Amino acid sequence: MTFYQELQLSSAGSKQLIKNTTDPKEKRRHILIYNFKVYLVMAFCVAVVSLYSKLTGSANSVVGVTVLLAVLVLRQADFGIRTSHGLLSIAGIYGILMIAPRVSNMLSPLPAFVVNVAAILLLMILGCHNVIMYNHSTFVLGYLLLLGYDVTGAEYIRRVEGLAVGMILCMIIFYKNQKNRPYRRTFLDLFREFDLHSARGRWYLKLTLIVSSAMLFMNLLGLPRAMWAGIACMSVCLPFTEDCMGRVGKRGMFNIVGCALFVVLYLILPESMYPYIGMIGGIGVGYSAGYAWQTAFNTFGALSIAAGLFGMPAAVALRIGANVFGAVYTIICNKAIDRLAAMQSVRKGVRA
Repeated sequence: MTFYQELQLSSAGSKQLIKNTTDPKEKRRHILIYNFKVYLVMAFCVAVVSLYSKLTGSANSVVGVTVLLAVLVLRQADFGIRTSHGLLSIAGIYGILMIAPRVSNMLSPLPAFVVNVAAILLLMILGCHNVIMYNHSTFVLGYLLLLGYDVTGAEYIRRVEGLAVGMILCMIIFYKNQKNRPYRRTFLDLFREFDLHSARGRWYLKLTLIVSSAMLFMNLLGLPRAMWAGIACMSVCLPFTEDCMGRVGKRGMFNIVGCALFVVLYLILPESMYPYIGMIGGIGVGYSAGYAWQTAFNTFGALSIAAGLFGMPAAVALRIGANVFGAVYTIICNKAIDRLAAMQSVRKGVRA
């Protein structure tokens, strides 16, 4: 395997390669490449987000995160339709990201819930037809981040401009890497094939309603960072309910672990180091091959911002509460919706 090929491996792939290598010299080589990759990716992420922050303002650093995640995904993933039509999907996705979060934040909780349902459902239809690619986690996450870190006025104009540049960049990278895909489906087929009687269609609607309603409850209670509950729901709500169970415990438990680690760092590091806690979390994510520890280290960046706004104890309590609520709420809703669907099928069978 070449140096470049090793750089393309996931953390799990790199760790497996190191584990399977018996030659000491080769093992050291693989370990060095793995460490180089982690810090290279971290440096690239910091550079992109910093550039966006400089050009669009520090309040719009989340735009850099959103674009970066989309670029990393669209290098390898597709939409299950013709590549040229995939460009329309990208335009639609970015159009939603530009408009819907701002509109939602202008409204009271119930109308905002309606906007969130429409926006997230459209993101699922446009971006996750090829379910195995798991594209929804990137685009819905981007929506929730933009929703949670809202801006107005001139900062919003710069946000739209930053997203427009990101859209063009994603289109170029997507077309370059995916132009030889042999798909026959078109952009309109994404909507023609949306069917609530199919497993995919039910999952679209299930995730949309669970994520949106979880944020609605947080907003009605007047709690900040409603998007944390939404992200937890999105992360746990997998296409098959049985697969969700394993994630529920990990989401709650390892958020608590991540918060505990954050508290330790917050207490032992000087205040001048607080801005770097998120970067430490990013490095931890790079070394994490599994969902559990990725969840733990992902808490660092979110908490480093929230601690400055609400104080460290309140931020930690809010983070744990939102994630435990989101995970438990998702599994309860999943089972309830599945039961209702099963009852409806039985009734149809009896009528037939």
